[in-house]
Amino acid sequence: MKELLITIGKNAKKAFSNSLSSKKKNQVLEDYQKLLIINQSRIINENKKDLYLANQKKLKANLVKRLTLDKKKISLIIKSIKSIKNFKDPVNYVLEKWQRPNGLKISKVTTPIGVISVIYESRPNVTCDVASLCFKSGNPVILKGGSEAYYSNKILSNLFRKALKKNKVNQNYVQFINHKNRKIVDFILSKMNKYIDVIIPRGGKSLVKKVQHLSKIPVIGHLEGICHTYVDFEADLKIAKKVILNAKLRNTAICGATETILVHKKILKKFCKYVLTNLENNGCKIIADNKIKKNFKGKIISAKQDDWSKEYLAPIVSVKTVNNFLEAIDHINKYGTMHTDAIITKNSRVAKIFLKEVKSSIAMQNTSTQFADGGEFGFGGEVGISTNTLPPRGPVGLNQLVSYKYQVISNGKIRR
Repeated sequence: MKELLITIGKNAKKAFSNSLSSKKKNQVLEDYQKLLIINQSRIINENKKDLYLANQKKLKANLVKRLTLDKKKISLIIKSIKSIKNFKDPVNYVLEKWQRPNGLKISKVTTPIGVISVIYESRPNVTCDVASLCFKSGNPVILKGGSEAYYSNKILSNLFRKALKKNKVNQNYVQFINHKNRKIVDFILSKMNKYIDVIIPRGGKSLVKKVQHLSKIPVIGHLEGICHTYVDFEADLKIAKKVILNAKLRNTAICGATETILVHKKILKKFCKYVLTNLENNGCKIIADNKIKKNFKGKIISAKQDDWSKEYLAPIVSVKTVNNFLEAIDHINKYGTMHTDAIITKNSRVAKIFLKEVKSSIAMQNTSTQFADGGEFGFGGEVGISTNTLPPRGPVGLNQLVSYKYQVISNGKIRR
């Protein structure tokens, strides 16, 4: 197994040594789309094998839902690849250029990062998105999908390799680790820093925590999505009602779902009547402080201190009263995970301070936190969301998968 993984690493490095034209990249992506269409029935049949095993193991319903591939999902995958194909190639792009008084001409030019390994769970569409984004940005990718999506990931990655072969491109630009052994991940994280430049984990908290703890390779990703929506004194409660319902309940299992609502003390009665009642009527369990309990006629569970640090990933929300927007910012910066946080307000001055002062990688005004997604940002897809302080931050799409270098030209200048 170790020899196999080292060979995969060496193959990826070799693929990286061969740069490709934009025309060639786009042709591969075009052919990949066609292969997905032609092999749609085969893909669904392979996915059925994964679904059968998932039901045998009694996987949770939300995981089975993520795992399922049908014609609609395949159509969305193809749409995403088409978007990526149509984007401008992010490699060899001149970000800045200038000339120094000493005669040096300096350019800051984008380059691929290198070999990327993505370790992920459940969602087979990640195979297609990640392979397409990494390939278009000139980065070979090593895919380690979860065992629950083994057959789906295998056919989707093999079809990409088929598109590469058809265009006489090194197939090792995309490699899928064709084994279920759990020790593989440990070896990748601890022993493959010679061959892999960046690790991107996509999955549950336990997976990401493991990657961050064990990896000797730089990691792009996030551990949790404890996202907040703050309802200000000057909020439009019609907007608050609509946005918060979506932010919490549209899809409770994603990292961009709002987990805590903060509300200004002066609007508690109206907030409880319009916003909390609407959440409860739509099946949301409410955990709140004593001030909320006094103003809400529905069912409430008393909040404990550790409720402000919980990522529920379920139809449950914690609600806290704050004295003003500055206290809301302080709460978010203390308990949040720098993922996505929003303010509902008509006051542009307050909104401006909030957007500037929260430490989040994504800060929003009058907007559902569920928009925290590379596709929604117009990136065509994402390899994940990063809450790292260093870039890239937020959704990591095509233009975030490049680094840069400085190119310096002169006519024989020497330094005195």
